[in-house]
Amino acid sequence: MEYKQFGSTSKPPEWDQIMPWLKYIISGLLLIILLWMTFFQVRPEEVGVITRFGKYIRQEGSGLHLKIPMLERVYKVAVERQNKEEFGFRTTSSGIQSQSQYTKVGTADESLMLTGDLNLADVEWVVQYRISDAYKYLFKVREPVNTMRDITEACVRQIVGDRTVNEVLTVGRIEIATSVLAEIQRLCTEYSLGIKIEQVVLQDVNPPDPVKDAFNAVNQAQQEKETLLNQARSEYNKIIPRATGEAEETIQKAEGYATERVNNALGETARFNALYREYIKAPEVTKRRIYLETMASVIPKLGNKIITDEDGNNVLPLLQMQMTNK
Repeated sequence: MEYKQFGSTSKPPEWDQIMPWLKYIISGLLLIILLWMTFFQVRPEEVGVITRFGKYIRQEGSGLHLKIPMLERVYKVAVERQNKEEFGFRTTSSGIQSQSQYTKVGTADESLMLTGDLNLADVEWVVQYRISDAYKYLFKVREPVNTMRDITEACVRQIVGDRTVNEVLTVGRIEIATSVLAEIQRLCTEYSLGIKIEQVVLQDVNPPDPVKDAFNAVNQAQQEKETLLNQARSEYNKIIPRATGEAEETIQKAEGYATERVNNALGETARFNALYREYIKAPEVTKRRIYLETMASVIPKLGNKIITDEDGNNVLPLLQMQMTNK
């Protein structure tokens, strides 16, 4: 019979059998961890940015790649993904458009702004962007997305502040969105954010709730004004062209009449001059011819005629005879 001494440090025989296997397991785990830290996968829409001790080294495209464990770190940036930032509202649950839900809680400071004619407008808009330069996005500016949001809000307030409330609410929305996109992109490039702005959409533009009823009344009055102006323009377009045509017709008639009178006067003048030249050549003959021609044109217009000589004493019987013949 064997007795074990109290406090003895001798190991049981099973421990000696377990130790080699434990070493293999630990070594395998370390190897797996090492491989896991060495290899990394970059998705098709991403780029991998490698830093060594915090210094930028290189970029890797999609696929399986290697890095130095413990020394190098990978930042995966989705450069092909389109991102969206909302201003003046937040999407609480997404889905198809008819089932999406939104809230304006906590966004009043973003959307409420002053227009150029000193009116208030509640402007909601969306900015869609993509990361164009992963290096600038990661290392040039701290919190580039928040910086882009601040830039966007400043640009919208500036451009809306240069326009009237009617332009903001109606006809000027497309122009405002285009100007905002250009200005945001300029500042993002200047600040080296590594962000490309792809679209700016004004979702909804309304007057603030406290003045909405008054604003709607003003809009209705303006629409009635436009209706009356259009009716007046229609009447103007009917009457003025007709009056202009009649005036032109009258002027043309007057010009034609003046031309006719001038031509007639010129003809009479030419006839008189020709007659005068003949009169100079033979005054008596011309006088007699003129007298005869004048009598030939005048006498038929006199009706009944009685011709007597100088010795005729009594023409009454003749007059009575003429009346009997009638």
